[in-house]
Amino acid sequence: MVTASEFPDLPYFPAGVDLAEALTAAARRLHETSTPDSTLDAAVRLAVDLLPGAEHAGVSLIERNNRRRTLAWTDEVVRAAEDGHPTGERQPYWQRLWNAPVAEVADSEGDDGEDELAGLGLRSVLSLRLRADRRRLTVLTAYARKPRAFDEAALRVGRLFTAHVGIALESATVRVQLTEAMRTRDLIGQATGILMERLDIDAAAAFDSLVRASQRENVKLRDLARRIVDAHSSPDAR
Repeated sequence: MVTASEFPDLPYFPAGVDLAEALTAAARRLHETSTPDSTLDAAVRLAVDLLPGAEHAGVSLIERNNRRRTLAWTDEVVRAAEDGHPTGERQPYWQRLWNAPVAEVADSEGDDGEDELAGLGLRSVLSLRLRADRRRLTVLTAYARKPRAFDEAALRVGRLFTAHVGIALESATVRVQLTEAMRTRDLIGQATGILMERLDIDAAAAFDSLVRASQRENVKLRDLARRIVDAHSSPDAR
């Protein structure tokens, strides 16, 4: 994943700017992204600009087996915080997100006892769910180097912002899936045409032949179609 370090066109929201206008501008920027990866990259940078107190931000994927993988980040300290493996018997703060939409660390050096965060100089954390199912969570997390950096205003903005991120992420995912579906359809059409010519059969018979070969070889129809098209296009096939 490319880090969110090159976004010169992202808007900056100074203190006092109208929240509705800031969120509208952020939503517009998010919906301009073309892929889920670029949506997440924009989201972490915008989170630092939008959330009061935030200095760093990341998006991570959390799985039931306690694994956590960073998908987008603003700084290397975020990767260190999110890719590290928790030690000791105490559950890490982000495990609370399985049962609640928000998890906070007021002070990693205080009663919250998040030693790994404290070792990185990160004292405050505000973590919010973006997506959730039975097996995994997608989470947006803001970090700060001072304790108790995130107040009720930060929580309110964070909840509103993650709603926009979730919608934009879903839209980008659907766009990618539709694009892939169109490419797959075209690829299968080309492979069907090649089989029609090669076997002197009609379109229905060529498609049936393709499906049977896919099942027989236990290969996805798309991958088999690509193999046929590539073989037909190679110089040796001419």
